[in-house]
Amino acid sequence: MPTKERIDRIKHLLARRQPDLQVVLEGVSIAHNASAVIRTCDAAGVLHLHLVSPRPELLSINKAISTRAEKWIEIHLHDSIAECLLPLKNSGFAVAVTHLRKDALDYTELDYTRPLAVVFGSESEGVSSAALALADHKIRIPMFGMVQSLNLSVSVGVILYEALKQRRAAGFYDHSRLTDEDCAVFLKKWLEPKGRKGGE
Repeated sequence: MPTKERIDRIKHLLARRQPDLQVVLEGVSIAHNASAVIRTCDAAGVLHLHLVSPRPELLSINKAISTRAEKWIEIHLHDSIAECLLPLKNSGFAVAVTHLRKDALDYTELDYTRPLAVVFGSESEGVSSAALALADHKIRIPMFGMVQSLNLSVSVGVILYEALKQRRAAGFYDHSRLTDEDCAVFLKKWLEPKGRKGGE
């Protein structure tokens, strides 16, 4: 039986989740990186993470790296980027795709307070042409080193914390952005013993 303290803690967590800020990983094949991204999403209050991969079994979660944050994130699997992004766009989300092209917008100049899905590509290939075709915005993290690349989880962290900064300034973490019905659904799900396997 969950204690009152645990119930209050989960309610506090749910009140700060950002359902209209979602992360998409396309073609990521290194489980270590995917697990680190899950941990970052949880820290930033992201509720929905989408994995676009024809072989999701390659992304088995490393709980030592994710610190079991996957229990508090809704992970969605998709076979193609269109299957993932088209429903989001149809429901009012803008799509921002990370890319190193010179005409991409500096990531700090994007408005993260609107419904937004941010797409990150694979470690070796980046995002696909199909993802670029569906993008409303192309964003990049400025880099001044010889190697124009950041680790995937670092890139996700940099961008999500810009989103967190903007959303905190707008008061998005001060009140629940989930409906009462959604809060009740997640509270029930997250309090179930099978959803809490392995401890906190």
